[in-house]
Amino acid sequence: MADGSLVQQIADNVSDAIVAKDLQGRFLLFNPAAERLSGRSASEVLGRTERDLFPLAQARELERDDQRIRRDREVFSVEETLDLGDGKHVLQAVKGPLFDARGELSGTFVVARDITRSKLDEHELRIAAVVFESQIGMLVTDAHGVVQRVNGAFTRITGYAAEEIVGRNPRMLRSGLQPPAFYTDMWRQLREHGHWQGELVNRHRDGSLYHERLDISAIRDARGAVLHYVGSMSDITREKSASARIEHLRYHDPLTELPNRSLLQDRLAHALQADSRSGEYGALLLLDLDDFKNVNDSLGHAFGDRVLVQAAQRMRRAIRTEDTLARFAGDTFAVLVEGLGRSPSEAATRAAAIAAKLRHGLEQPFRVDARAVSCGASIGLTLFDGDAEEVDVLMREAELAMYQAKERGPGGLCFFEQAMQVELEARNALEADMRAALAARQFVLHYQGQFDAQGRRIGAEALLRWRHPVRGLLAPGCFIELAEQTGLIEPLGQWVLEQACAQLAAWARDAATRDLSLAVNVSARQFRHADFVERVLRTVEAAGADARRLQLEITESLALENLQDTVRKLRELRAQGVGVALDDFGTGNSSLAYLAQLPLDQIKIDKSFVDKLPQDPTSALIVQAVLAMGHGMGLQVIAEGVETQAQHEHLRALGCDAFQGFLFARPVATAEF
Repeated sequence: MADGSLVQQIADNVSDAIVAKDLQGRFLLFNPAAERLSGRSASEVLGRTERDLFPLAQARELERDDQRIRRDREVFSVEETLDLGDGKHVLQAVKGPLFDARGELSGTFVVARDITRSKLDEHELRIAAVVFESQIGMLVTDAHGVVQRVNGAFTRITGYAAEEIVGRNPRMLRSGLQPPAFYTDMWRQLREHGHWQGELVNRHRDGSLYHERLDISAIRDARGAVLHYVGSMSDITREKSASARIEHLRYHDPLTELPNRSLLQDRLAHALQADSRSGEYGALLLLDLDDFKNVNDSLGHAFGDRVLVQAAQRMRRAIRTEDTLARFAGDTFAVLVEGLGRSPSEAATRAAAIAAKLRHGLEQPFRVDARAVSCGASIGLTLFDGDAEEVDVLMREAELAMYQAKERGPGGLCFFEQAMQVELEARNALEADMRAALAARQFVLHYQGQFDAQGRRIGAEALLRWRHPVRGLLAPGCFIELAEQTGLIEPLGQWVLEQACAQLAAWARDAATRDLSLAVNVSARQFRHADFVERVLRTVEAAGADARRLQLEITESLALENLQDTVRKLRELRAQGVGVALDDFGTGNSSLAYLAQLPLDQIKIDKSFVDKLPQDPTSALIVQAVLAMGHGMGLQVIAEGVETQAQHEHLRALGCDAFQGFLFARPVATAEF
């Protein structure tokens, strides 16, 4: 049968509605199937628009599809519900553009099938769309499977021109990846149902593979004999690739390509089940790269990322292929190992050997762009045998062990112990109590006096206390570190500042206290805020306090963290009269080079040096050097933790300006002060 007669036969016998419209939405073509579907004759429809035939909301939906065709100039499939007079009909429609002989857009077409009442094969719709040269790949074969016709989209997908494929069997496209049974089942379904739909991998003319979604329908004559098979195909290679990549990224880290935390949890759950059946122990190790933060901060994140990739490669080489290496978070990696034996001691020994191998693999410097950096690892390790274990519990145990290892110093290895869990529960309880304490106003300020060389009180330091309802009055050492770790230090620090400023304002109204200054410690998290200076000045102003009587104490480590930012903020504060003291001086990386850049009023000699006076000559020498340095820069020097008369006399003899400690006054509540 000639091509023209074949297309005409399809157009004449197709049971699908076919309509065409011009660019203004006026109907130009309305075939008999469309008349039967709509209950309207072509003479009623031609020259009119959707708004003449359908309710307004429905017409607008159809017009939007026309706008999409004019914009994208692509064929698409849509399922829509239309009110056709005798009730609502669900239609499966193929819509697309019409082009004139010059290739310019001249209108739109729709091929629609009523799928509410018909079980006809879906791909007869696309056979009809061949009339309009569908953008979907199409091929038509005879009853024996010999290709009679293909369209341009088929050539684009397969690489075969019409003259190369017509007269041949489509099996020439096979990749060999589908087994013979695949095609046996395909032909069985075609014979029994007249339709087959599925996905397969075929081979392009250039030899490459592509993924294809293929629909095949049988076209029969009036007696039911197969005349032709019509196939419509779509190249879904990119879709498959994107889908595979998305699925991969769901469970893998994009930088190192290692399993991520989610996949680790899945594998750990599977390992627990397997070990429960086998009775063998497994282990979960968490490795945190030592000093990696310094690498990131000093050399940049791009450099740090390349170090992480190298670290992942080394660790992968250090473990067995059946073990799981995952990126847990940031510079923390996890290793899941199974089959470590049936006794805890044997499993612990073998797990420790794996940890040692991992650490050894990370000992050599990492080389990136001719630079070398060293990053060892601290490792936490927990064992499991699947007996009533939970994934979250094991991960928490490994984390606790890792933190314990880091506290012991770089390169440490620590096994999880039950004592860690007890410590964690106590920490969680304390955090909950602390959050409640802020709301319940359980925190109070005590004040410890500061005195000059003549013994006159010149000020005080505000010291935080917590009136715990069960544990009594708690000093900062019991809760400040936890407040820093949980972020509670920020609201707590702001509360301290507000109370201190209110106290300064109250003192100003009393002749006995109006000249006193008040020192307030500032946490690193508070100070890092971009609006820290504005917060301090707003608090001072709101309390009606004299900024010149307020002194903020910062630590050496805070000052050094970002020296440029520190200097800027301190200068802005001092410009408004707020004093600045460097606390715990001498315990960090003190040097004249950075000290000279800081806009300070006072430095405090740390209690650790004062404690050893006057017996320890080294401490005495350090204190003497601090005093000389401070006085040389025009700063007041105050010694904290002065508890004995001998310490006081020695410091006075060296020229110390002021003193704070139990020898003079203990921290007391406002009324006692």
